[in-house]
Amino acid sequence: MAGTLSGSARKVQDALAACGVNCSVIEMPAMTRTARQAAATIGCTVAQIAKSIVFRAVPSRSPILVIASGTNRVNVERIQEIVGEAVEIADADYVREMTGFVIGGVPPVGHVSPIRTVVDADLLKSDVIWAAAGTPRSVFQLTPQDLQKITDGTVAQIT
Repeated sequence: MAGTLSGSARKVQDALAACGVNCSVIEMPAMTRTARQAAATIGCTVAQIAKSIVFRAVPSRSPILVIASGTNRVNVERIQEIVGEAVEIADADYVREMTGFVIGGVPPVGHVSPIRTVVDADLLKSDVIWAAAGTPRSVFQLTPQDLQKITDGTVAQIT
């Protein structure tokens, strides 16, 4: 499986290995761009999908990655409280520039440069979760604890 990965998925697999976690990127036959698509394709609950949403801090223009449970809608005001500055949802060009990946495939690791990350506390309710792996068709399974470890993310309620 791992030997036939696309370039972006291979980049994520390599980043996971560098983080010291034993996770395997899988390229799926159907789209996993949205949390619902991913859950249907994988065969898990929507709550087990760790969706990546990139924000741009308004004053500093730095990226903020929020990794939310697939069932949760991110409360922008809550993210602003957590990071201490105003944020706005990032557009596709900014996401690609800051992460190196397209919307719908942004993984929690392997970005162009380190990104401040906020991890939805609701993800810790699941034994295993699934995250995007660089493309709208690639995913990997991990524990919420490994997600926090590989991102060094701040765990918080984001709703």
